[in-house]
Amino acid sequence: QVQLVESGGGLVQAGGSLRLSCAASGSFYSINVMGWHRQALGKQRELVATITRGGITNFAASVKGRFTISRDNAKNTVYLHMNSLRPEDTGVYYCNVVDLTAAYWGQGTQVTVSS
Repeated sequence: QVQLVESGGGLVQAGGSLRLSCAASGSFYSINVMGWHRQALGKQRELVATITRGGITNFAASVKGRFTISRDNAKNTVYLHMNSLRPEDTGVYYCNVVDLTAAYWGQGTQVTVSS
């Protein structure tokens, strides 16, 4: 059974920082991509950032230069470092893990940025 445990969300003022963590456990078949998506109220879920096992990263245009993503392959953990947060970054952030057979999602963690 696969489990993704997210942590690090919360309430922060605009301009502040947060770090999200997602630890994956269970039976994986060679995890390749780990990443984060988010969903604001009334909007579709969107990609925020991904990182491959080899360290290649991809970011949404709206977060480039403000967010970084990293991972610890030994711990199957991915981190999202969010700086210069804006009210439009508010939403539920979901961890996503892709291995050779399937894609998995975390339960989501709320990030709220106040103006």
